[in-house]
Amino acid sequence: MTRTLNATLQPLDTTVPDPALICLIGPAGSGKTTLASTWHPTQVLSLDQYRALVSGQAGDQAATGDAVLVLHRVLEARLRRGLTSVIDATNCEKTVRAGLVQAARRYGIPTVAVLMATPLPVCLARNADRSAERRVPEDTVRAQHRAAVDAHPNLHHEGFDHIVFASSLDRLTPLLERATAERRSELGWDGGEGLGETLLLRRIFGPDIARLAEWREGSTLAGGDRVVELRAGSDALTLALRLDVDGEGDVGFDVLVACPVGEDDTADGEPCPGPAWVPVHSALDLHRAHRGELDTDEDLRCAHCGYQNTEIDQEAVDHFVGAEAVEDDAYDKAPAA
Repeated sequence: MTRTLNATLQPLDTTVPDPALICLIGPAGSGKTTLASTWHPTQVLSLDQYRALVSGQAGDQAATGDAVLVLHRVLEARLRRGLTSVIDATNCEKTVRAGLVQAARRYGIPTVAVLMATPLPVCLARNADRSAERRVPEDTVRAQHRAAVDAHPNLHHEGFDHIVFASSLDRLTPLLERATAERRSELGWDGGEGLGETLLLRRIFGPDIARLAEWREGSTLAGGDRVVELRAGSDALTLALRLDVDGEGDVGFDVLVACPVGEDDTADGEPCPGPAWVPVHSALDLHRAHRGELDTDEDLRCAHCGYQNTEIDQEAVDHFVGAEAVEDDAYDKAPAA
C-alpha cells in the first residue's frame, strides 16, 4: 500500500519568512516547478535549469553533479546577501537537504521545508506525459515519493525552522501582485514611459522578437504608417504598423517582401521595386517571411504596382513604369487625320 503525506493531520504552519531558504520537497511530477514559478524568477534556483546550463539539456542526469556545484555557488552568493532563494529540485535525499540547511545556517537565514503532498498516481501520470528528455523512470518516481513521505516526520530534527505543506500556502496573491505591477509598468501606469507600440509587438510576436524593435521615425515606406525594423546582426525584417486593418479599426503588422512582378510583366522590362507587404500574425509568419515563403502569399499587396492576389493590375503597372510616355510617343508618330 502506498503511503501519502496528509496535511490535514498535521499542525498547520504557513510561515515563510523573508529572507528564507525555501526547500521544495517532492518527487518528479509533484508540481514543484509550477509552485516555484509563483516566486520571482530571480529567486528560484532550479536544478533542471542548471543542468541545461552546463549540458544543454535539462534532463541530462549525467550533468547533475556539475549542476549541483553551480547551484550551490549561486545559493551561497544569495545567502551572503540575505536574499530569499527557492530550491526547485526533488530534495528527497537527507544528505541533499543537510547541505542546504548548513549553508543557510552559515548566514543566519531561516529555512523552510515545503512538502508537495501530491498523490503518487498523479506524479506518475504527469511524469509519463513529459517529453522523453525530461521523463524520469517510474521506479525512480516511486522511490522519490517514498523518500519524501519518510522525510516528513524528521524535518524539524534535520534543522528546518518551518515545515509547510504546499497546499496550505497562498501563492496566488503574490503572483497576482507581481503580474499586476509588471503590467502597470508595461502600460506606463506606474509613472514610467511604458512599452508603447512595443507592447503590441510583444503580444503578437513574443518578447524575444519585440526587444529587437527599432522604430524608423519619419519613414515614408509604409505610406504614412509607422515602420519598425527587427534587426539581429546583419539580418533584418521590416514591419509596418497598420492602425486600420481592412477598414474595421483593427491593428496589426505587415512585413516587407519583394514584389513578384518581374521584368517580363512590365512595359519597360524592369522588375517592380515595391514596396510589397504581407500581413503577419505570429513569430511563425515572420520565420516564413524570412525564408521567402510569403513572397507569393495570397494576401500580398504591392503599394507601387498594385499587385495583389496573384493577379497583376496591368493598368497600375503601366502607370508606374511609364507606359503613358510610350503611348504619348506612339500618338505623336500617328498620321494626322
